[in-house]
Amino acid sequence: MNTVRRADSRDIPAILDLLVQVNMVHHNGRPDLFKGPTTKYSGEELEQILRNEETPVFVCVDESGRVLGHGFCILQHSGGRLMVEHDTLYIDDICVDGSIQGQGVGRMLYGHILSFAREKGCYNVTLNVWTCNPRAAAFYEKLGLKPYKTGMEVIL
Repeated sequence: MNTVRRADSRDIPAILDLLVQVNMVHHNGRPDLFKGPTTKYSGEELEQILRNEETPVFVCVDESGRVLGHGFCILQHSGGRLMVEHDTLYIDDICVDGSIQGQGVGRMLYGHILSFAREKGCYNVTLNVWTCNPRAAAFYEKLGLKPYKTGMEVIL
């Protein structure tokens, strides 16, 4: 039976492996922007992220403790002159090991993240999806997420 829990330092090697997989999806889709293969964080940076209450990371593990996927989140506080004040849980990254995609791990991680956001009193949950990753966009849309803003570019 798979379970989702808060990540800790014992998970760092597996998280680093998953981060390479995420990077390669982006690198293969946009090699003009993403280097490959690499990770966005070092092991030391992950240690700091895991200790920070504002940057919760969750892992889905199987019965033996093997990490099947992760979800990186950031608690954001907004408001000011133009924007209504509220708390948002931003999903910085969800990754499921490529060898087991389609088996409900991503859905399980996302459900856990939604529960966490509700417990924290967040108004909403947001994320970004690169257009070079249509499988991820389709997955998120299937979960009920809807676009709320669009980034645009021109390459010079």
